[in-house]
Amino acid sequence: MKLKIVSKEQNPLMKRNEVTFSVEHAQTGGTPTRAEVRKQLATLLKTKLELVYVKQLETKTGTMVAVGEANAYDSIEQAKLMEPKHIIARNATPEKPEESQAPEEPTEKEEEN
Repeated sequence: MKLKIVSKEQNPLMKRNEVTFSVEHAQTGGTPTRAEVRKQLATLLKTKLELVYVKQLETKTGTMVAVGEANAYDSIEQAKLMEPKHIIARNATPEKPEESQAPEEPTEKEEEN
């Protein structure tokens, strides 16, 4: 996956960088996840992962190139103030499900009572 920043614009009023990017994903096959793109954007922009929000990510029909838009904020407070809740939810880091979530089966001693 090769990520290339097409344009980067500073928005001092919103205290953020507005980035347009393209991702060539011929090696990986399908469209990369927001988490993967977000991680690479954070390293390219030399900022923290939690300050980058991918707004849009779309693979162009018939190609192995995805284009998208992202915002990189100066602070986490500004990001939570400006970004819509659904964009924050989409960019949340995926949590691994715990194996102990299934209800436990009762032991033999509990069944006797």
